Amino acid sequence: MNSDNIYTVLMTAITVLGSAAAFRFYEKKSMRKERDEEFIRHDCKDRISKLEALLAESSKEKDELRSLVLKLTEQVAELRTKVEFFEKNTKK
Repeated sequence: MNSDNIYTVLMTAITVLGSAAAFRFYEKKSMRKERDEEFIRHDCKDRISKLEALLAESSKEKDELRSLVLKLTEQVAELRTKVEFFEKNTKK
């Protein structure tokens, strides 16, 4: 019976020590995971901010180009009218 008590005490001690080590391991793993998630969250926020700035910039550029296309279309129409006028005058 005495040896049974020793085995019981040894098994209990091993279990307690193993549980404490396992608890520390999972605690560190959880902390690492939280830091990784925080890094990813921060990185995503930075990327979103950059993308929003690029989107605003490209929208402004698109509006400027649209205005330029309208001006050029107007100039082409004027030139076409002048060419037609000159063609009519040179045929006479």
